[in-house]
Amino acid sequence: MPKIKTKSGTKKRFKVTSTGKILMFASGKRHNLSKRTKTMKRSSRGPTVMSKQDTRIVKKYINAKLR
Repeated sequence: MPKIKTKSGTKKRFKVTSTGKILMFASGKRHNLSKRTKTMKRSSRGPTVMSKQDTRIVKKYINAKLR
C-alpha cells in the first residue's frame, strides 16, 4: 500500500510537539496592523496550542499519530 503524502501547506504552518500537541501562529499579523489594537497585536504574539477538535483534523493532514 502506498504511503500517504503530507499536505505541504500544513507542514509549513504547524509544528507537532513531543507530547502530540500542535503549535500554530495566530492569524491577522501580516498587514493592516495600524488598524489593530495594541492588545490584539500583543496577544497574538508567539505560537499557541491548537484546540483538540482542530488537532484531530490537522494530524490527518500531517500523517501524525492520533492520541
